[in-house]
Amino acid sequence: MKNRITAIILCAALLLASAVTLTGCGTVLPAGAADLMEGIEAHDLGDPGRVGDADGAAAADFAVRLFKECAKGENVLVSPLSVLAALSMTANGAKGETLSEMEAVLGMKCDALNAFFRSYMNALKPTDKCKLSLADSIWFRDGRFTVNQEFLQTNADYYDADAYRVPFNGETLKQINAWVKQNTDGMIPKILDELSGSTVMVLINALAFDAEWQTVYRSDQIREGTFTLEDGTERKADLMYSQEGAYLEDELATGFIKYYAGNRFAFVAMLPNEGVTVDEYIASLDGESLMKTLYGAKTLTVHAAIPKFQTEYSSELKGVLSGMGMKKAFTADADFSGIGTSENGAISIDSVIHKTFISVDEKGTKAGAATAVIMKEAAAVYEETKTVILDRPFVYMLVDTETYLPFFIGAMTDVG
Repeated sequence: MKNRITAIILCAALLLASAVTLTGCGTVLPAGAADLMEGIEAHDLGDPGRVGDADGAAAADFAVRLFKECAKGENVLVSPLSVLAALSMTANGAKGETLSEMEAVLGMKCDALNAFFRSYMNALKPTDKCKLSLADSIWFRDGRFTVNQEFLQTNADYYDADAYRVPFNGETLKQINAWVKQNTDGMIPKILDELSGSTVMVLINALAFDAEWQTVYRSDQIREGTFTLEDGTERKADLMYSQEGAYLEDELATGFIKYYAGNRFAFVAMLPNEGVTVDEYIASLDGESLMKTLYGAKTLTVHAAIPKFQTEYSSELKGVLSGMGMKKAFTADADFSGIGTSENGAISIDSVIHKTFISVDEKGTKAGAATAVIMKEAAAVYEETKTVILDRPFVYMLVDTETYLPFFIGAMTDVG
């Protein structure tokens, strides 16, 4: 299959969704494992208020920057929601230049990132037809790594993260993968293939999104059609036709907004103009212009069609994050002394493993993502009619309609 699908789920924006369940892991731990959160309860920090416009803009900027880096020369489906959450928790144990680089890449100071997530989580309200679950866990090697209580307390206060001391053997690997499968509703069945001897910590974020369209497609609205690739190749595809009421347009593309039940989630599609490739359109994007386009939606009838599609992806983000400026965190000079101490010296990030899944059909959308930060010992009103038929490569998004921050940005270039 030669799918060319590029997608991003923006961590920050997703959290103002209509349905989120924040969960602890509930995992049956391996024999001898210790729950490091026993006796640690989240502090009452008062009303977190709403996320400020500046932080929202920073989150949107991070989403577009990550999207553009990951979209270079390969098929990608990545989740900034998951990436930002996992790295923000990790940053709570970083110091010095290591922390400065992480904050620069993530777009906010560590304290602001913590407050940002807490504000969004406080605003979450579930519905029957829209569900987003978000879970975090931290797994420490038993025996030679001592974790700082302050690090655990901070992640309990702001992320509701669970933490466990485990032997890091084959059974631990099974339990970590089972935790990820459980907290992504089975969409990501496994995150890790192995645990190396130098690994002392695995920090994981997992999410699952399941939302029904505001108006589910009838059978007569789904017809076989043709999706044309940029090289002229034609693919057979099931196209789902509808009329939408919000039209989007910028200098290089036209598009529409399609709402999920409750109107707090929406699917956004941007179809590059004839003669403009998806890569050219992606290169033109920045956070400010994207927000301007989304906020500038016009109330017009749009005759729209979306192809049914499903894809999954796996990636190691070390190269991408290092290229964005987060370099020291992956070296022996990293300073994560705020996390804890290892008998074998300082620790660094070994890898950032990321897996994602999305399915779009006549009923709605399901999406899952998991990010594992592997830490190692350093020695880790309708006035006119428009038509937008997505029968050739296009850019699409899922957005929170209160802020119009995109929590999913993607490019579909091949449905075959």
